[in-house]
Amino acid sequence: MPDPKRPEPAEFLTHLEKERGHSPHTVKAYCRDLQAFTEFCDRHYAGAWTWGAVDRTGIRGFLGELQRRGLTKRSAARALSAVRSLYRYLQLHHGVTNAAARAAKIPRLDKRLPTYLDREQTQRLFEWAEARAEGDEFGPTRDLAILELFYSTGIRLSELGGLNLEDLDLLSDQAKVRGKGRKERIVPVGSRAVLALRRYLNLREDLVARPGTDRRAVFISRRGRRLSARGIQKLVHLMFDAVGGDGLRVHSLRHTFATHMLDAGADLRAVQELLGHASLSTTQVYTHTSVERLKKVYQQAHPRA
Repeated sequence: MPDPKRPEPAEFLTHLEKERGHSPHTVKAYCRDLQAFTEFCDRHYAGAWTWGAVDRTGIRGFLGELQRRGLTKRSAARALSAVRSLYRYLQLHHGVTNAAARAAKIPRLDKRLPTYLDREQTQRLFEWAEARAEGDEFGPTRDLAILELFYSTGIRLSELGGLNLEDLDLLSDQAKVRGKGRKERIVPVGSRAVLALRRYLNLREDLVARPGTDRRAVFISRRGRRLSARGIQKLVHLMFDAVGGDGLRVHSLRHTFATHMLDAGADLRAVQELLGHASLSTTQVYTHTSVERLKKVYQQAHPRA
């Protein structure tokens, strides 16, 4: 969003991408939010405004407009976070101070427990995927490998889609993953996932032998191209639909991994490392999931609950 009149947001976004290592998805979201903010300020102040002159009513008016547009509290919170981050950048690099932006409070978010598959759903999903892959067809075999890797490692959709062959070490049963902020981590890969990956990679070899195919990408289409995040999403949703997984998303496999690990007694810090969370508080949401389920069992089973 380069704007000759106000080049600072473009500078800030370049800073996020090049120096801070934020993902393209995050940079794109911040770009939309900051463009909405500058367009609102142009209308609110009739075009005559500076970054330092934006006041409390301007910030509140922007949040009010987001609400009128029907944005969720979570989206509004992200937009305000983008504005506050921009102002921190402006203060550090341009000497612009703005108390109103610094004091603006992020809307209180409703706590949402993550969606995940229980043990029975998980077993049903894998039984369906395994039966489908028995014929050694490329598509079903690949889809089973994707499912196994998601559940075995808890990696994100973008992380799985970005995997290259050199990132997999099936002799040591591990994979190198590039997470948020381009941070790398090593995650263990379970034996069932390793077997599924080996079966898939054998079929993949024949496909990538053709010219014009992507030889580096782990997961590819029948045409030999790297599967996009959207493509992987569709495949997983088809598997969910086949077993009646209403309300589940690809991220639910990550939630399932974390919930099942903690249920089995895994250390919270270890799960944090495996998930690539920067903060332990992000991982702690899965302990709430376990507690809520225990409460439900208690209510159903205890005579005087």
